Amino acid sequence: MRTLRITAALIGVALIASTSFAAGHGSAAAAEPEKGVTVQGEILDMACFVSHNAQGASHAGCAVKCLKGGQPMGLRATDGTVYLLFADHGDASAYDKAKELGGKNVEVKGQLASNGAFKGITVEDVKPL
Repeated sequence: MRTLRITAALIGVALIASTSFAAGHGSAAAAEPEKGVTVQGEILDMACFVSHNAQGASHAGCAVKCLKGGQPMGLRATDGTVYLLFADHGDASAYDKAKELGGKNVEVKGQLASNGAFKGITVEDVKPL
């Protein structure tokens, strides 16, 4: 009988904990709706930028090579905000074009999405400045 009460209590605690976690996790991870934006800044190879602050014209060749090799791509806006860039699922051509512009200043048009403090742009158009 004692084992049954302990088991029932453990199941109850597990259910409460899992529903509390799920409720809290869902609200904290909820993404904000997307909106159209135009942002100017430098195309970044995020691996080199984050690991050793590589950026600018002196890093452009490496950035292009890394981006074409599959490293994550970002945009450091003129205000200092860094956005993750990602391809439009229906048409990745603008995203692919952006890979060629690593280390260069560009204008990116697309859909802004955010999740908490994290921001990203679905690239719909890109042009060098």
